[in-house]
Amino acid sequence: MSTTSTKIMESARSCLLSEGYANLSTRKVADQAGVSLSQIHYHFGGKQGMVLALLDHENARLVDRQRQMYAASEPLWKRYEQACDFLDDDLASGYVRVLQEMIAAGWSDAMVAQRVLTMLQSWMNLLEEVAREAETRIGSLGPFTAAELAVLVGTSFLGGEAMILLGDDGWTARVRTALRRVGDLIRTWETAPAT
Repeated sequence: MSTTSTKIMESARSCLLSEGYANLSTRKVADQAGVSLSQIHYHFGGKQGMVLALLDHENARLVDRQRQMYAASEPLWKRYEQACDFLDDDLASGYVRVLQEMIAAGWSDAMVAQRVLTMLQSWMNLLEEVAREAETRIGSLGPFTAAELAVLVGTSFLGGEAMILLGDDGWTARVRTALRRVGDLIRTWETAPAT
């Protein structure tokens, strides 16, 4: 990635966090990045391409981070707790906001929807790998397939992130507690005597 495109994406992240997708101005992004407006169109084709490039970049980095974390030899419940800790990092970095903004944009734009679904599939694939590994190591996933459990966990985080972004402290606490309780359930499952 060129220096110019990197500057544009950093500026886009900053503006997106302060303005939201609907109010995001490519003129403001260009001004903040210290480049001409034509550079956004040259590198990204416009506002939508710029934001999707930003999301693609962040998504690939974070999926790789999760993959490395889940590859560790620690018990699954500890790795899941780390995933919950990463949620705080992802909220602070703006990734969650950008993702949720693009999910919303995808409701009325099929091309954006397809790109976002492709990104989300990378998370679901990773979670399915983790569920398969747990099934092999620990045993039955109950009534769930590994793919179904991946969707359940992944969409729990997505929905939780949306609730947290609404900014209500009560709901934020409830979401965080519920997500952490899944870790407690995994710990019970992992440490239960074999039957």
